[in-house]
Amino acid sequence: DIVQIARIERALERHGERFAQKILCAPEFADFQQRRHPAAFLAKRFAAKEATAKAMGIGFRHGMSLQHIEVVHDAVGKPSLLFHDRALVLKEALGCGAAYLSMADETDTAIAFVTILLDANRVPSLLPR
Repeated sequence: DIVQIARIERALERHGERFAQKILCAPEFADFQQRRHPAAFLAKRFAAKEATAKAMGIGFRHGMSLQHIEVVHDAVGKPSLLFHDRALVLKEALGCGAAYLSMADETDTAIAFVTILLDANRVPSLLPR
């Protein structure tokens, strides 16, 4: 997914931190508040979460929200995804296995690419209600 950082900046100017809280889970929001370039940080997270929902094949439906997907980094900065609440339930129901995330940003654009492998040991079930 690709996001114009200026679009996120405008939303932050209009709605303040409330906008960020709709996108980020609590640990991400704490990190967001410490950033020198909060719009770029938020744009990358938004792109990553949108790309994840698309890779799952369902988008943000069935009760899953942006806050149910968390972007984390290991000690050397490699990004990865954590699934919480409804996103975790749906990931398991869909038979999704490992998820891989790549993110980047430039002056005006943030981009994220997500690949989710099908878990060969699981048979996808119908989506839970």
